[in-house]
Amino acid sequence: MRHGSKALITLLCALLFAGFLSPGPAGSEPLYPMEDPDPFFHAPADIGNYSPGDVVRVRRIDTFWYAGTEGYHVAFRSTNSQGNPIMGMTTVLMPIGIANPPLVSYQAIINSLGVKCNPSRSLFNAELNDAPGMYLPIGRGWALSIPDHLGPTGAYGAAKLGGMVTLDSVRAVKKVNELGLQNVPVVLAGYSGGGMASAWAAALQPTYAPELKLDGVVAGGIPADLEEMARGLGFAPHPGFGLAFAAAMGLEREYPDQLPITSQLNDEGLFLRSFMANECRRFLIFHGLFRSAEQLAARRDLMTSSAAMSVLRENSLKYFRDVPTVPMLIWHGMYDGLTPFGAVNDVARRYCDAGATLVFRPWDISEHMTCAALGFPEAWNYVEARFRGEPPPRAC
Repeated sequence: MRHGSKALITLLCALLFAGFLSPGPAGSEPLYPMEDPDPFFHAPADIGNYSPGDVVRVRRIDTFWYAGTEGYHVAFRSTNSQGNPIMGMTTVLMPIGIANPPLVSYQAIINSLGVKCNPSRSLFNAELNDAPGMYLPIGRGWALSIPDHLGPTGAYGAAKLGGMVTLDSVRAVKKVNELGLQNVPVVLAGYSGGGMASAWAAALQPTYAPELKLDGVVAGGIPADLEEMARGLGFAPHPGFGLAFAAAMGLEREYPDQLPITSQLNDEGLFLRSFMANECRRFLIFHGLFRSAEQLAARRDLMTSSAAMSVLRENSLKYFRDVPTVPMLIWHGMYDGLTPFGAVNDVARRYCDAGATLVFRPWDISEHMTCAALGFPEAWNYVEARFRGEPPPRAC
């Protein structure tokens, strides 16, 4: 998990500067993950007739790893980055014996490509690093919804997509009668990639889901400027390259026309693409150890791409000008070498200048995941205060 942001940095540097984005031969297609064999996860043919957040189907599941809960899978209609209908999925953990509990939508860190790595599967197969963190909100008597915020194609790195899927997952969960969550308070939470999805959901909510009432958002370690991250790294091989390459594949899945990465790969790159297409974090890290973009690119002419830059900015919170109306707590390490502090600070300053109800908490620390551990106790207390109906604080 600690390699996730470093991987994204390397990916973006490769996209912009290793020649992956120069025009390639026609017919080169992204490699999408194999479809889940369970028909429950398959979108109906008429998915376009549903509205965003409409429930497609619901089922009970076994939550043996999460004592004191009842579990559900909720399939719903969402929207991808091109504005097309897709089917989303979220896993709901309901505390037994508590009627109408408040709801936390927790956006996990998903450093993966295969559908077996999404929370709907990885909550129960030991692939999700965030899984132990579920016990604390469960212990407070809250309901949890953990969406597959990378979407059905495993679009690792697509931040705007994550925000839309998150909002639609909350819409859907509140519509499921047997859950009894129609009128309960709702807070979004997440760190790193999960913080990115949560923060994007907060920023998109006024326009994408204006009818959806959110009571708060807590987000830490947010990768807020992908362009800056891209320009901050060179070509040297490093231990996190497997995740970087996976993120390249994920973004190509979401933006096949703007990011034709497959068309730029050599034979080794094409082999690695096929080898990793359905795998999860540990596999990706191990098999990408000390590789580099230079080893996998068929072309190495240094160039930039306006299409690539557009995608990076489209998925960078720094360049999205809308301001959240929901109360927020954002925390970030001041010397975080993985997700630059300056971009998050710029976003926070802009939100505060616009009158947002924001608590911005810089931490005098450099290690990315240590900041998660330090910031979450305050974040959960912030959530609990929102559920109690206390007036949200403002500390810019």
